[in-house]
Amino acid sequence: MTAVRPWTPSRLLPVLGGWCALAAQLLPVGVPVRAVVVAAFLLAGPGAAAADWARPLPRPARGPDRLSAAGLVVALSLAFAVLTAEALFFTGSFGAARAVLVLAVLTTVLALLPRRLPCRPPHRPHPLRRLHRDRDGGRDRRPDGRPPVRWRLLTVATVLALSAACGATGSIGSTGSGANGTAVGSLFAPSAPAAAPSTAPLPVGADQPPSTGPWHSVFRDDFNGSGLDHGSWATCYDWNDGGCTNAGNQEDQWYLPSQVSVADGKLTLTAERRATNGSDGKTYPWTSGMVSTGRDQWDGTPRKTFTYGYFAAAIRTTGQAAGMFPAFWLLPAGTRGGLPELDIAEFINTDQYADLNLHAQAPDGTNIDAHYSHGPVDFSSGYHVFGLDWEPDAVTWYVDGVQVFQVTDPNVIPNVPMELILDLAVGYHQSPPAGVDRTQVDVDWVGVWQH
Repeated sequence: MTAVRPWTPSRLLPVLGGWCALAAQLLPVGVPVRAVVVAAFLLAGPGAAAADWARPLPRPARGPDRLSAAGLVVALSLAFAVLTAEALFFTGSFGAARAVLVLAVLTTVLALLPRRLPCRPPHRPHPLRRLHRDRDGGRDRRPDGRPPVRWRLLTVATVLALSAACGATGSIGSTGSGANGTAVGSLFAPSAPAAAPSTAPLPVGADQPPSTGPWHSVFRDDFNGSGLDHGSWATCYDWNDGGCTNAGNQEDQWYLPSQVSVADGKLTLTAERRATNGSDGKTYPWTSGMVSTGRDQWDGTPRKTFTYGYFAAAIRTTGQAAGMFPAFWLLPAGTRGGLPELDIAEFINTDQYADLNLHAQAPDGTNIDAHYSHGPVDFSSGYHVFGLDWEPDAVTWYVDGVQVFQVTDPNVIPNVPMELILDLAVGYHQSPPAGVDRTQVDVDWVGVWQH
């Protein structure tokens, strides 16, 4: 005689927890409720559903069995979470919300799976399933001396969890991709820890915007030609007059078109120690390169401006970091400089940390600065994708597809058309060492998407 597994709270609660955790992803990063709900589900939900489905006896755990059952649930849940994160990462589709969705679906499936359990009268247990108490008052044991089924399942689940964790740790050292180090941690925290360096260019197909709604491409350059597309890019700021510089930062370089090149499927910005006379009457010790979607001259028309969207580029920064200031950022088109400013990634005298910034001005005239430094990562050893999702109610930064920083105060979020800039400045805060005479920054592709 058999009985279908009944609907009980132990089957319903993990499913409800999974979909609540998914809904919590809609809350702003940093809200405690979001972290608590997601963490509770990841630590208990999938494991509880699996343990309930695989329970060898149709009865709830009692007494000492409850501790082993709880350990089994946590071990299984962690194993499912780590294995899901690994699977999504190695398919190039990892994201915290996507991982929670997969685990919520898995939990639901486990809860819905039918299972017919043997119904045995309590006064006539099967001889092989009868448990005996040790004479010294110890643990329940089977007639053959083996521990109960739950303890053996707990051992197997623990080994599975440890194997999955070792697999994640090993993959960090073996593949060295920027997203590896955050595969598990980002399920529990809004900002991911630093990752190992990448030694190979990221594939162009890995440049998709986050799953925050439908997108369409509005700007794209893969730099596959033999020269710069001047229909898309200027080689200076809007104040171009035979070259330019950023005098406000007291930088050492004078930007010239000759320091910008396109070849072998990449854009290269080159800085060289070479005395250069600027049209402003000053002599600069360095010359360097930059590109912008702005104007050719002060009174011209910008090539392309953007208000909101997802901005991304695959960048390999310079390995000669001291005295160098590469940046990927957005500047207002209407004021030709000044605030607000969105820095998708800045490398100020370092190749180990990427500065992510929002600079704005409050209504009372005070400056507002939101800042996050992501690292350490060797950003000079390979291409890394730096992205920014600029929405009316939030600005979110991504590194290699993983969310690392977010600003949600609508009073500081820009709402004006902005130009896209990639540059290699020199001498900000410090000049390069005497032995450094040349360096470069490579860009594999640049893309902009909008809703």
